[in-house]
Amino acid sequence: MSSRVYLLNGPNLDLLGEREPHLYGHHSLADVETLCRSTAGRLGLELVCHQTNAEHEMIGWLHEARHAAGIVINPAAFCYHSVPILDALRLCECPIVEVHISNIYRRDETWRSHSILAAACRGVITGLGIEGYRLAIEFLARQIAADVPSATR
Repeated sequence: MSSRVYLLNGPNLDLLGEREPHLYGHHSLADVETLCRSTAGRLGLELVCHQTNAEHEMIGWLHEARHAAGIVINPAAFCYHSVPILDALRLCECPIVEVHISNIYRRDETWRSHSILAAACRGVITGLGIEGYRLAIEFLARQIAADVPSATR
């Protein structure tokens, strides 16, 4: 069984720490990746990290990751409208955890509280800051260790 986990971050997360820190905090994407690499390393997982502002790149990485041990994805604004990303997620044969740094259910715009991508994910972590990423990787490590069949994704 593979121990490779993909960490995929969507649009505007390259500006994490600068963009709306009152919503997303002061940690940078580099901080997120450091936390995730440390967590993955401690758990014996190989971590592949990508960030994109382009939908087609995210789809390509999901195709690449479809046979991985797991995927942690913060799709950012892609979660509200991207049917192509939803379709790519559904091709994946591994557990997927969707992560959002802010609590999407507390946002002023009601449309931000619905992720169409959640339907293709084992679970969603929202509102726990960058700690949500750590929790997602720890969850995936337990799933990998238990060798949970992909049909129960």
